[in-house]
Amino acid sequence: MQQGIFRKKICFLSSLACIILLVIYFFLSRQKINPVVIFIFISINILIVFSLLRFFSDKDSLLASRIENIKERINLVNVEIKKSRELGASLKFKITRYDNLKKFIEDLNRSLRLEVVVHVLASTVYNLISNMKGIALFYLLDNHTQKLNLIHSIKEDSQIVIRSKEGDIFDYWVLRHSRELIIEDLKNDFRFDLDTVRSQQMRPILSLISSPLISHHSLLGLLRLESDKKGSFDQDDLRFLSLVSGLGAVALENSLLFQKTQDLAIHDDLTGLFTKQYFIGRLREEAKRCLRLDQRLSLMMIDIDFFKQYNDKFGHTAGDIVLKKVSFLLKDSLNQLRPLLCRFGGEEFLVMLSGLDKQRSLEVAEDLRKRIQKETILLRRQNTSVTVSIGLACLPLDTKDEDELVQKADKAMYDAKRKGRNRVCYI
Repeated sequence: MQQGIFRKKICFLSSLACIILLVIYFFLSRQKINPVVIFIFISINILIVFSLLRFFSDKDSLLASRIENIKERINLVNVEIKKSRELGASLKFKITRYDNLKKFIEDLNRSLRLEVVVHVLASTVYNLISNMKGIALFYLLDNHTQKLNLIHSIKEDSQIVIRSKEGDIFDYWVLRHSRELIIEDLKNDFRFDLDTVRSQQMRPILSLISSPLISHHSLLGLLRLESDKKGSFDQDDLRFLSLVSGLGAVALENSLLFQKTQDLAIHDDLTGLFTKQYFIGRLREEAKRCLRLDQRLSLMMIDIDFFKQYNDKFGHTAGDIVLKKVSFLLKDSLNQLRPLLCRFGGEEFLVMLSGLDKQRSLEVAEDLRKRIQKETILLRRQNTSVTVSIGLACLPLDTKDEDELVQKADKAMYDAKRKGRNRVCYI
């Protein structure tokens, strides 16, 4: 803009000089001065004017060049300022993200419960990396089957269905390589076949990051973030996810060990059924709930007939085999009814069935007795079988007290023993 104003001033001065020269020329012509002198005078003035114009033109070019240089420098400075601001914002974001690690560690150390540890890990990366967008998935690895199990998910859209409960092609890539995975644009990632991915998924995926949870060289599971937009994650996100996974793997291992210890405390070592103490506690809770909701609750007391004879004839190891077999038959036969099973002591078992009336419970007990009687057990290369005596009592029909319910089921079971065993009796 200043350059244009400067040029207008030069044009104005040039025009003014020409007008002055013309005025002088006419004035000298009237004075009858020698034309040669006039010509020389005019020529000198013209040279002076053109010299001034040339001078100011050079000044104009120099000024224009300086202005361009200044503008270029300003642009460079603006670019640097923009980069500095972006870098500052990025650093501030990273500082904020890593500052949250302190709270993350505190939350992890607050509880040893598996569900708490899993929730803290998944929600931390979902909030700090995904900014609560897309999907977060948490898988645990089953050491026996070497399969992944989806135990927790966070979804931006609650309508999205996660079909891959045991993991997909991306999860097993992480499992196979035991290292992090980043996909910035699935359409341009040569490692995975797009048609295979589409056939396995109902939801669109264009970018994701995933990290294994490894503690003491043991892979426990994996943590994954995904988005339906490309370029949602970068290497900084992957590094942070890896850091969180490393810290979380230790807490997860402690949680799994704690859960295993708890399971051992409430389960019988031999049969895997609940212990008497745990069962009675659950029975009291369930009895109160059923009474409050006016629902039925049935209790079976089961005893293996002539169990001592198996121990005397085949040895105590054979007795353990019989107990394991009967325990398996209880779980397998009653699985659809979702019972609570307990090894009450020795060769006695307790079965709690919620929501079944007395008539239906009697039918279930009779079917169970027949199933156990038909089952063949191999003891010291001999095929044998066992029978059971079952006593049944129902709440609130027979009693409204849970302790008395156990006593009545026990009494009914002894009635079955007295009447010849291998039968179902009830109060």
